[in-house]
Amino acid sequence: MSNRNNPQNKQAARERLRVERERQAKKDKSRRQFFVAGSIVVVLAIAGGIGYAVSNMKDKGSGTGEWAAMAKKDLVKPANTTGENGNEIVIGDPKAKETLTLFEDVRCPVCAMFEQNSGEQLRQDVKDGRYKVRFVMVNFIDDGPSGGSGSKNAVSALGAALNVSPEAFVEYKEALYSKQNHPEETDDAYADNKKLLEVAQQVPALKGNKDFEKNVDDHTYAKWGLEMGKLFGKNGINSTPTLLHGDKKLTSPGTQNPPIAKEDFASVIDKEFGPKKK
Repeated sequence: MSNRNNPQNKQAARERLRVERERQAKKDKSRRQFFVAGSIVVVLAIAGGIGYAVSNMKDKGSGTGEWAAMAKKDLVKPANTTGENGNEIVIGDPKAKETLTLFEDVRCPVCAMFEQNSGEQLRQDVKDGRYKVRFVMVNFIDDGPSGGSGSKNAVSALGAALNVSPEAFVEYKEALYSKQNHPEETDDAYADNKKLLEVAQQVPALKGNKDFEKNVDDHTYAKWGLEMGKLFGKNGINSTPTLLHGDKKLTSPGTQNPPIAKEDFASVIDKEFGPKKK
């Protein structure tokens, strides 16, 4: 008769199971601590949409060194802006009745996904007069665990593009977010003016444009970008991309995440603004 089921063996088996559970629990705890300790950035990935959210973000201002000095410079607003400190970048037909507001950080990987998946429809909707878009370009990733100045520097360069024309701004933003050009979040590539100017060569209105290049190198619109970045964290806006219609956040059905996928964006826009006219 087998003795596998005698009390001593049962007790030994239970003890081995207890030890294994404790070992696995410690392993899981260590893994969780590795990913979250000291981090203030949380990526929320849920079926139906992805959001890049920030919790407990402390305002670090414009950082130290070069960018702290830029924050003290006189404000220079790009052409084609309105509002306090030029923080209104509205693209589209002024007669369009509806306005979609879009908060983005140039280094944000999920913003890049949104632009690559749904940017084409957004730009076409604007051309069709379905709505106009207010872009709010922020820079919170520079103040996160990755550090750097790529977000701030890229927004300053976008200001130089906007000063050329609204179309140049839109095309340059599209190029910065493209699969071909967009760096990993931890890669502060856009802190380098050479990289920003290299990408700009893909935009006809900016290619070889000496005034644009000078404004990028001189950081002419750095203070302007820093001022616009202060809008992040206000009125409950603590993630990018964030899409607003008025005060209403537009999210994928059943989630609190923005509509990233092409199909989700189309569905959300149709529900909010009505079916697209054929």
